[in-house]
Amino acid sequence: MKKTREEVVSEMQKVAEQMRIDDIEENPDCEYEFFTCDACGEYKSLAGSIQYGNYRLCNDCVMLAETCFELKEIETIEDFLNGMEDHKLEVECEYIKQNSNSQNN
Repeated sequence: MKKTREEVVSEMQKVAEQMRIDDIEENPDCEYEFFTCDACGEYKSLAGSIQYGNYRLCNDCVMLAETCFELKEIETIEDFLNGMEDHKLEVECEYIKQNSNSQNN
């Protein structure tokens, strides 16, 4: 029996949250270590993140990517990254604006 989209999303949310919890239990410091996600461009916690080849995705993007894989909406991580380009650009532009405003004040 094929899972509904809602069932897949719910299942992936639980998996991603458990990954985050497991990482924190294994290494509590990882919750306070941050990186810039290669998919969304946001500065996120290492907890629950995954390295896909040359790309590190935050826990939120892992959940989205794995949902897309499960639903057969993407075939490769590059497909996911390409789909996230607009969001990543918005995040980068917002960062530049905030950084510029803070330097002007």
